[in-house]
Amino acid sequence: MRTKIFTHIALLVNTRDTTTPLRGEALRHLPAIENAYLVVEDGMIAGFGKMEDCPWEASACIPVRGQFVMPCWCDSHTHLVHAGSREQEFVDKLKGATYAEIAARGGGILHSARAIAATSEDELFRQSYQRLEEVSRLGTGSIEIKSGYGLDVQEELKMLRVIKRLKEKSNLSIKATFLGAHAYPPAFRNDHETYLASLTTEMLPVIAAEKLADFVDVFCETGFFSPEEMERVCLAARRYGLVPKLHVNQLNSIGGVEKGIALEARSLDHLETLTDDEIRMLGAYPGCATLLPTAAFFLRMPYPPARALIHAGAAVALASDYNPGSSPSGNMNLVVSMSCIQLRMLPEEAINAATLNGAWAMGLEKETGSVAQGKKADLIFTRPIPALAYMAYSFGSPQVDRVMIAGEFIS
Repeated sequence: MRTKIFTHIALLVNTRDTTTPLRGEALRHLPAIENAYLVVEDGMIAGFGKMEDCPWEASACIPVRGQFVMPCWCDSHTHLVHAGSREQEFVDKLKGATYAEIAARGGGILHSARAIAATSEDELFRQSYQRLEEVSRLGTGSIEIKSGYGLDVQEELKMLRVIKRLKEKSNLSIKATFLGAHAYPPAFRNDHETYLASLTTEMLPVIAAEKLADFVDVFCETGFFSPEEMERVCLAARRYGLVPKLHVNQLNSIGGVEKGIALEARSLDHLETLTDDEIRMLGAYPGCATLLPTAAFFLRMPYPPARALIHAGAAVALASDYNPGSSPSGNMNLVVSMSCIQLRMLPEEAINAATLNGAWAMGLEKETGSVAQGKKADLIFTRPIPALAYMAYSFGSPQVDRVMIAGEFIS
């Protein structure tokens, strides 16, 4: 048995054993213990409490005076597996091109699809593992990764097999999402039926047979997939055990929220464009409303209405949307800061949304997302900081000192 005892922790953050997402005003409550100890055994949290109650001899302990310890970030929406980058589109946007205009001329998702097709599985794995290591050093301990840049049978399967290899090599908790319904390939732009049939009768059976995905996603948006098409894909995926996690209301309100709720999606993601009725629906929706502020920032779009969602009682989660076109960063520290600065979330709300609620949005709430006995020892050790709010306040300065994944320091 490998045991590590950390003592004199200035603040041990998010100390709770709960498996339900935090909703509305409950997001403000972030339990913490001042001057704490923490016991890690064989990669798991084995105990914690106040220093005055610590039963261990000082000689066996590792003091971390002045540092805060908190759960690792749980990033529940990423496109981390991609080939290359899209900085030329970034320049085009600076010159005035819109997201829709770039997509219409073969850029955006279709650009990434061509890059995936031109990249071997081994090279795609190498690039993706490098990104995974980078975000883990920034404090991410759990992550969802989507396919969606393949857009045909072989390339979608290649992406999902890369994600499976990442799961096998990394100690991070990784969930895979099948997003074959990300865009219509050019050959099927006017023949949706044939592509939908490929998704449901060619791709899904292989994905299920090889156990390549945990969730299914659809980009429900004007010019992409309608709510009815989203429903068709999700119902087919349900037959193979895949739970929906859905892109809705990024650019337009076209009925994606209502349909996603009816489909019992685990999370509804983006939500930059919401009506008052949709906000009320999300307040009663049992899943997570996952907000992606760095995507809105990068695209210079209005930010999602976090305060209205919280006031309505929604279970808000935060994620990075790490992808090459609209959010080329997996830095969850920046996501938390931006959520406070631009979405007007309190630091406690943002941390809860990026840890426990993010874990719930991936089905990992029993394994990670808070400091609880029996959960994975996925932990951020901060630099000495004056207060928890300093994590979000100091958005330009890294405050993560070391990161522990499954009981072992990786940085």
